Amino acid sequence: MTPRVSLPDKVFGGYIFDLDGTLVDSMPTHFRAWRRALRHNGAPAHIFEWEEFVSHGGMFAVDIVAKLNRDYGLDMNPQKVAEEKRCMYCELLATEALPVIPETINLVYRLREQGIPYAIGTGSMILGAQETLRSAGVLDLFPIMVTPGDVPPGRGKPNPDIFLLCAERMGVTPADCIVFEDALPGIRAAEAAGMACCVVGPCPPQPAC
Repeated sequence: MTPRVSLPDKVFGGYIFDLDGTLVDSMPTHFRAWRRALRHNGAPAHIFEWEEFVSHGGMFAVDIVAKLNRDYGLDMNPQKVAEEKRCMYCELLATEALPVIPETINLVYRLREQGIPYAIGTGSMILGAQETLRSAGVLDLFPIMVTPGDVPPGRGKPNPDIFLLCAERMGVTPADCIVFEDALPGIRAAEAAGMACCVVGPCPPQPAC
């Protein structure tokens, strides 16, 4: 199997990891939950297929729904759709165990052994993020996790706030941090934070459901 990421040779002072699609191979499950929630709330079947879904990776769910409303002239309730999506995602996790992405998870284990700070900076809210990590069996591996609930409303990715707060909680300057990301909003957030970025390759396209 082709590696999803090439790890940098340089050692950084702090390491920040996006969660979905970067540490845990959860994107196909999120995709199924999104499609069901959107259909249930009247969104036409042709919107938010795989490519569009991936392009929004790392964004806060409420912001995604608001953007879909603007892009397609819809009138969905962002909070309602986001909550339904979260519930559907958790229902799917009850019947499946998510796989980790070996390259990044193995790096986290090495960082922990060496005492190098690391954190998660995710667009998922805390309950969904915890369920993702629990399903993959690595919840106890991450003492620092920053979610959209930790930053001001509207300041999730691609804004730098989540990653800057990760650096603050690790006690590392932003310039000495590297971010591992799989999606454009997170890559832009890392750039805006003045951090190095290592891109994790995508999983294969998923059929619409």
